[in-house]
Amino acid sequence: MTRGVRHLLDLDDLAPAELSAVLALAQDEYPPHVLAGRGVALVFQKPSARTRNSSEVAVFQLGGHPVSIRGDEVGIDTRETAEDVCRALCQYHSAIGARVLDHAVLERMARVASVPVVNLLSDRAHPLQALADLLTLRAHWGGSLAGRRLAWVGDGNNVARSLVIGCAMSGVAVSIASPPGHGLDQDVLDRVAALGGEVQATSSPVEAVEGADAVSTDVWVSMGQEGEEASRLEAFRPYQVDAALMARAAPKAAFLHCLPARRGEEVTDEVIDGPQSVVWPQAANRLRAVRGLLLWMFGSHDGQA
Repeated sequence: MTRGVRHLLDLDDLAPAELSAVLALAQDEYPPHVLAGRGVALVFQKPSARTRNSSEVAVFQLGGHPVSIRGDEVGIDTRETAEDVCRALCQYHSAIGARVLDHAVLERMARVASVPVVNLLSDRAHPLQALADLLTLRAHWGGSLAGRRLAWVGDGNNVARSLVIGCAMSGVAVSIASPPGHGLDQDVLDRVAALGGEVQATSSPVEAVEGADAVSTDVWVSMGQEGEEASRLEAFRPYQVDAALMARAAPKAAFLHCLPARRGEEVTDEVIDGPQSVVWPQAANRLRAVRGLLLWMFGSHDGQA
């Protein structure tokens, strides 16, 4: 990592107080133009809807110029190494966001970057989604996160990993229900423990959801897992979030989903379109999450250690 430059590859690259500052800055609907005259490169090895739109608009709202780049345009590790792609983009841009297939690519970019590198999604983490989820929960719970409990039902995937880390940093307990072999890995559990967080793991969705203040899930088959679709659908079928499962949560519990949803699989229409669903405010908070992070990096913090 280049000395003095701060990157965000996962949420625990921030201290808990810094995370709180980012969440507070994200609420500013009329932010100062801290990126005026600056470019921000947004590299997408994977297709994107919410991430691209929210990132581009956030950079624009901060006065900067977003440049979205397809993976095949730069050819990471085919046309040029990840390091050389990053070094080149640093000559033109004040920050680089990257949505990559392999988290190690982000780590390699961060080691040589002279500007902040932000994880727009990798196979291991999705910190901007976790920021959006925390913003959504804070609004739903009236401004306070500490002392609440979130239940995650389904795969212990990249979204789940970043969210449980963010919960640990914010005083939110987590219960997670996953089929055997699909839970959180030990590295994430160790990082949560180091932050003083709590994760209760179970194979029972009912046990995880019982009395929870929020329930979150994600697709059972992510991009790149299409070859496992049949086996994953079979393993995860008992983990659908339906009205009966939501009824086991607290009476005013929120339902979250990072989208896109495969309706009828991980969630029913009755839940995702129901009164407890906050998925559209959650999607809107993707914009606020990127904006708050960049405002922290280039406003009060200016990307320096």
